[in-house]
Amino acid sequence: MKKCKITVMRIACYRDLIAKYENPIEHACDMEEGQVFIANGWKKPEGMCDSAWESMSPFVMTLTHGGGNFYSGWMKNEKSAMISCNDGFRPVSFLLETLDEDAD
Repeated sequence: MKKCKITVMRIACYRDLIAKYENPIEHACDMEEGQVFIANGWKKPEGMCDSAWESMSPFVMTLTHGGGNFYSGWMKNEKSAMISCNDGFRPVSFLLETLDEDAD
């Protein structure tokens, strides 16, 4: 089993949808563009948002166990995936990449 690098690539914010549909939330997301997490095998990295992890964990599981090539050539690097969290108001896009380093 390998480790997986998870990089926050982009954070979107749809203020019009928030204003129209969301109840006020004081603090919704701690992610920052460029932030990097390392998944030790399929284990959720410390500090990773639970909701984001639920969206990406099946892909991390596949990558760390040697799989890839999702959707028959979707990604240029078959040992990677671009996954977004499921927050429709402020989605965060993550680049997942298999590392050569073995998990602990």
